[in-house]
Amino acid sequence: MKKIFLGLALHNHQPVGNFPWIFEMAYRQAYLPMVESLEKHPGVRLALHYSGPLLDWIRANHPDFIRRIAKLARRSQIEIMTGAYYEPILVAIPDDDKLGQIERMTQVARDELGYKATGLWLAERVWEPHLPKYLAESGVQWTVVDDTHFKMVGLKDEDLFGYYVTEEQGKTVKVFGTSKFLRYVIPWGKVSDVIEYLRSEATDDGTRIAVMGDDGEKFGTWPGTFEHCWERGWVESFFKELERNSDWLQTVHLGEYARRFPALGRVYLPTASYAEMMEWALPAPAAYEYSKLAHDLEKQGRADILRYLRGGFWRNFLVKYPEVNGMHKKMLRVHDKVYNARAVGGEGDCGLNELWQGQCNCPYWHGVFGGIYMSDIRAEIYRHLIQAENQADAVLRGEEPWLAHEFADYDCDSLDELIVDGSAQSLYVDLAEGGSLVEWDMRPRRLNLVATMTRRPEGYHQVLIEAEREREKAGVAVRASADDGEVKTIHEIVRSKEAHLERHLHYDWYRRTSMLDHFLHPDTTLDNFSRCAYGELGDFVNQPYQAKVVKTKKGLAIHLHRDGHIWCGSDWLPFKVEKTIDIAAGGGDLSVKYTLTNASQKKATGVFGSEWNFNLLGGKSVQAYYRVPGVALQNPQIDSEGEVNNVDAFALGNRKLGIEMEMVASRKGLFWRFPVEAISNSESGFERTYQGSGLLISWPFELAPSSSWEVTLRWRSGLDRETTAPEVATTK
Repeated sequence: MKKIFLGLALHNHQPVGNFPWIFEMAYRQAYLPMVESLEKHPGVRLALHYSGPLLDWIRANHPDFIRRIAKLARRSQIEIMTGAYYEPILVAIPDDDKLGQIERMTQVARDELGYKATGLWLAERVWEPHLPKYLAESGVQWTVVDDTHFKMVGLKDEDLFGYYVTEEQGKTVKVFGTSKFLRYVIPWGKVSDVIEYLRSEATDDGTRIAVMGDDGEKFGTWPGTFEHCWERGWVESFFKELERNSDWLQTVHLGEYARRFPALGRVYLPTASYAEMMEWALPAPAAYEYSKLAHDLEKQGRADILRYLRGGFWRNFLVKYPEVNGMHKKMLRVHDKVYNARAVGGEGDCGLNELWQGQCNCPYWHGVFGGIYMSDIRAEIYRHLIQAENQADAVLRGEEPWLAHEFADYDCDSLDELIVDGSAQSLYVDLAEGGSLVEWDMRPRRLNLVATMTRRPEGYHQVLIEAEREREKAGVAVRASADDGEVKTIHEIVRSKEAHLERHLHYDWYRRTSMLDHFLHPDTTLDNFSRCAYGELGDFVNQPYQAKVVKTKKGLAIHLHRDGHIWCGSDWLPFKVEKTIDIAAGGGDLSVKYTLTNASQKKATGVFGSEWNFNLLGGKSVQAYYRVPGVALQNPQIDSEGEVNNVDAFALGNRKLGIEMEMVASRKGLFWRFPVEAISNSESGFERTYQGSGLLISWPFELAPSSSWEVTLRWRSGLDRETTAPEVATTK
């Protein structure tokens, strides 16, 4: 009788800081049903991996579930896979953290689940050739990557019914390839198709193994899968068939298979991830072209060509999204502080656990799963990094108020930025991009106030546009959802949560940071400014500034200036912008004094505006608000849009976060507010996602030759400030 082994590995994970109700939903719809089903089917053996953030939540909310997993492991029905505890992209974190996070997960598997884990789940299957050394040093004997990785070095599907051995500097690791066919047919295809495929690949010697390693969430939390897998019984049918055919189809632990059978050969895998991730890593136009080409070839049945097709490189996310790069480089900076604090003998872990939580991979990239566009997860990563920094600096600098600065190429673009670090707040100023504030940490609150995403084209935006166009051609009424009821993988779904969503696609030509200097045409409106569809009459927004830092009695004075031009009438006039930031040691307030100088011999007129983009979270929550003294706003929520003229003060805050930022200006001006919303794609469909709140306060000016104009903006931070609910205007 011909036989074959089947190796199944399920990876279960929730991001650090995800909403508790999402953890609970995933537990009820995916994690619990799977364990219950395994308990009913002792003949089914597989590997389970639970990430650290998920284990921490389960331990606190469903401790009995830990015991149930351990019982399955004790009866040798499941094997436990280790991994880096907080699920970072291993290649993107320092080597000490690689080893430390894997060691922690392995210890938890041993102490709480009673299992000595020898196999590792590789986050997002992001592989680089140097990894075997660190995996081997961590006691890892085997791991699972995609069949894509192997096909990139010329292997075919028929070459992957086993494992290969790879090495770096003589340190070896065994590597299995998870089958794309099985990943897509389980659980979306027919159970009979899975069984027949495995039967067709069985051999007389019975030594082959087919491997399927994928996310556990696809068995219950992805669209339509709870009904499909559990209510309609797909998993139950699958497990019954596995047991019924166990005379020739044997489920096996991957670690056991790796011990019993020799490698198929030696292999050296290139930098790779799963195919969709490599598509997402490409620049937007290339990502769309790649996706279209891959789908066309798939429809034509050209697997012979598809196996040579490859997308981008995971690290390109650090280029594609400056916000990802900034967060990543912040993480590296905090890493150095934490390890320096540990080296001088600081008590406790000096912020190490907080640093590791800040390395969770989820907002460091973007694909179908939200990624960097998830504002709450993005803020949570900063929260952990800032807390780690606080703990390390308490060791390195003590508890007294302090303030320091340095010019350093922190974002690795060959140009120096200005970093102001302090016990109360930290400022990261990008001198090359308008002397703008790209990070503003309110350290006691562990909050990066300005962590806002810029609106950029995405490859899937064209998919959305074409889907709407096709519906209009076909005369189909545009509705919020294009779901036809068929169970599909998340990579096949084109679903919108809102009708005519493509009309909200707006792109920024500059990065949405803060302390940006605008010169606007007098006819510019809030609507076209918020859509970034207006004319800029100066060359200051994203152009280089010079900087000088001077110590003052209270702290630091940061002098930024640019000699540029503004368009006035029919000429470009020489014009100078100076902005001086005053910051005190130990204080959370910030003062910015603007001085505009007409350096020409002609009269200069225009509208000057200072733009700030804040992310105090909240979105549609009534906890996050605007407040304008003496003005009853029709809608005070933080995702509202509107304008108020002749004001010299406004505030925004979030009661849940316990913070309010109030701005007081030395001149009355026009105040605009608007939500920064991106159209992102997730497993549940296309949607508008709140990324932050854009603010602009502007003033008209008229300057004679060689004359100047000044305005000062004072930001006052209120931590745990008692705030009264803003008045809401009555609307008809």
